Amino acid sequence: MTPPPETVSQSASLDARRAALAALVKVLDRRETLDDALGTAPGFRALEGRDRAFARLLVMTALRRQGELDSLIASALDKPLAKSARAIRHVLALGICQLLMLGTPPHAAVDTSVRLAAGIAGGRFKGLVNAVLRRMGREGADRLAALDGPRLNTPDWLWVLCEKAYGADAARAIASAHGQEPPLDLTLRDGIEAGTWIERLTGAGIEAGNPVSGTLRLRNAGRIEALPGFAAGAWWVQDAAAALPVRVMSAGDATTLRGKRVLDLCAAPGGKTLQLVAAGARVTAVDRSADRLKRVAANLARLGLSAELIAADGRDFEAPTPFDFVLLDAPCSATGTIRRHPDLPHIKGAEDAKRMCPLQDQLLARAADLTAPGGTLVYTVCSLDPAESADRVAQFLGARDDFRRSAVDAEACGIDPDWLTPEGDLRTLPFHLGDRGGMDGFFAAVFKRNLAAL
Repeated sequence: MTPPPETVSQSASLDARRAALAALVKVLDRRETLDDALGTAPGFRALEGRDRAFARLLVMTALRRQGELDSLIASALDKPLAKSARAIRHVLALGICQLLMLGTPPHAAVDTSVRLAAGIAGGRFKGLVNAVLRRMGREGADRLAALDGPRLNTPDWLWVLCEKAYGADAARAIASAHGQEPPLDLTLRDGIEAGTWIERLTGAGIEAGNPVSGTLRLRNAGRIEALPGFAAGAWWVQDAAAALPVRVMSAGDATTLRGKRVLDLCAAPGGKTLQLVAAGARVTAVDRSADRLKRVAANLARLGLSAELIAADGRDFEAPTPFDFVLLDAPCSATGTIRRHPDLPHIKGAEDAKRMCPLQDQLLARAADLTAPGGTLVYTVCSLDPAESADRVAQFLGARDDFRRSAVDAEACGIDPDWLTPEGDLRTLPFHLGDRGGMDGFFAAVFKRNLAAL
């Protein structure tokens, strides 16, 4: 979570802007993920904390609002930039972003952008960058206000997907939510202490509230490691929507998991594993990435919890006996997480979800085989695409007569009934909890295996 822009843009260095430029090039021109782009951007890791926060905020804002930025740039040019001058487009985008969206003083935004341009193409675009940004300083606010930001900032493939799946109004609401900097959500190890932690965090100068049971929402949180309760293992970072599948697995009563054998298939980064262990379950967490499991292990250690961690491909995982509960958080296109990962619309496309479906079917079939008769299986994805959610459920139920869908009980789970599909599955959208900062798009379906199975 980054500090508010007004606290980081005033004195951020040229090196911070240079790192942001390098990351933006990597995402938009080379289709790298933002995390990878920032991790390898020259000088980013060497930046001081405030400069690093500014660089991240700058590039994330430029990605969220790329459509608006492109429109503003085009309106200020007599003719389009040549393809060979793509880097100058990025310099202009970062400069306009500072001027109109982050509140950076105009002289700082213009001067540093011109200095960035001086290192590109022999500096021959310095004058153009200076002229465009000064013009944006005079006219940009009015031009920006006249633009349809949600539509411009959403690639056609994503807009069509959302409009077809959820309707025109919901598609616009989703796009609007994607344009907002999300708050930081924490899942408490002990949910009954929510009031205590809201008080402690507020006392530390952080705006804290409770969007859903067991989840705290923070704004202007700063460094996660410096927050009250981190070292003590009182909580972990997890979007409010991502915390819901475990709740629907237990039908809103976490005590039903106590002492039960639970398989968390495709477990990393581990938020759901932590929930399950904190509820008293005996958890086996499986993920194909040993490196990602190290993060799960570190969080378990910080919270004083333990689970069996196994690095394996979920499609091949075997166990001597089936599990009482199985949670499959399947790999997916992750379009439900665009609020926190604004690079996704720029590095993915309409076909990505379809490519994931065979893997999801294979994992779901394996998860089903690992579920004990009378046991519960939960399938979940952080995708907005029905191809990865409702369609996979239909395919699964058509292939397995030993499982039946179990409709989510909204009241028992303490969730909004509007978050359920007509079939009774959980479906959150980014504009849900909109008055409190939104939430990720998540889908979860619950299945019960027949007692007579096997």
